[in-house]
Amino acid sequence: AFQERRNLMVSLLDALPGVSCRTPEGAFYAFANVKGLLGKVTTSGVTLSSDDAIASAFLTEARAATVAGSPFGAPGYVRLSYACAEADIRAGVGSIGEFIASLSG
Repeated sequence: AFQERRNLMVSLLDALPGVSCRTPEGAFYAFANVKGLLGKVTTSGVTLSSDDAIASAFLTEARAATVAGSPFGAPGYVRLSYACAEADIRAGVGSIGEFIASLSG
């Protein structure tokens, strides 16, 4: 079940503009490269200047909880858990996708 959820999350993340994700080999977290979103501006005027800013915007604007990669030695990445139902993965990544579509810059 975790392998299916992992594969689903990776494929959904890879489909988002400015985001890419390698397939994780262990645990139940995916690290998504969000460097393509740096410099983009939210509808509320916030410039996404770091992975911290991106993780914060994902939470406040997209209602999707992620963790910035910097504390893990991976600046420009966010960590997402796939230890949840497939419907939750689809909803969360879908919300992130809608948020990304609203960005300018």
